[in-house]
Amino acid sequence: MADTVQATAPSRGHDKLMIGQSAVSIYTAHAILILGIVVVAFPIYYTFVASTHTLQTILRPPLPMLPGGHFIENYSEALFGGVGRIGGVPVSTLLWNTTIVAFGIAIGKIVISILSAYAIVFFRFPFRMFFFWLIFITLMLPVEVRILPTYKVMVDLGLIDTYTGLIVPLIASATATLLFRQFFLTIPGELVEAARVDGAGPYRFFKDILLPLSRTNIAALFVILFIYGWAQYLWPLLVTNRNDMNTIVIALKKMVSFADADTEWHLVMVTSMLAILPPILVVVFMQRWFVRGLVDTEK
Repeated sequence: MADTVQATAPSRGHDKLMIGQSAVSIYTAHAILILGIVVVAFPIYYTFVASTHTLQTILRPPLPMLPGGHFIENYSEALFGGVGRIGGVPVSTLLWNTTIVAFGIAIGKIVISILSAYAIVFFRFPFRMFFFWLIFITLMLPVEVRILPTYKVMVDLGLIDTYTGLIVPLIASATATLLFRQFFLTIPGELVEAARVDGAGPYRFFKDILLPLSRTNIAALFVILFIYGWAQYLWPLLVTNRNDMNTIVIALKKMVSFADADTEWHLVMVTSMLAILPPILVVVFMQRWFVRGLVDTEK
């Protein structure tokens, strides 16, 4: 009898969840969801289809709705052969540059932010809260406000057309510092006292306790910051002059000419597909950690 009750209990709970939901409302919800997916995914599919056709086919409308037979040829030409409008630089070089910049910005922001929040929450020193609010106030200063003095510093230090010049000015993050601080404030004082009684110093407490507790927050921030770094346009546009140091977003802008005949549209479409692939892969593979980092209260 007990087994019967246990077996049927979930189904009764499921029935309660379905109260008030008619078949029409369920089908309507699914239809709206499918329509939203089509609206979002169709431009990506259309870009992929264009990337598999020749330039002549793209310039002669209408573009076929099915993929063509030049997939390997177009992607090989873009990845390894080079694109004329960006000085013959292959897209693989652009992907490498953008990957280094995105990882550098994401990791740099996380490292600086978590160390800053650790110092503000767990250490007592003069003007501690003053420095925190000073960091917080920088949220009100957009990049455009400080971009000219930052560019001047990069020129004086000789960091134009370098990975350091692309990454370092963008690795400070008041938002990430605030998020880590708010999380650290939820850590019970008893845990800190237990670590102190156990003889754990500041480094051991940070490495063995805070970092494991923060892993979901770090994962969620990494996804957001990686996409932020990957999509950067204004700063890489200013700090790079050589085509082989461009990021893929800058290269895409350079590849498009005002005249259709001067634009290698099949290579532009290939580059567009390759530009959106890494962020999608990061989101897909880190989706579980990303969601947990945003909604999980049990760290």
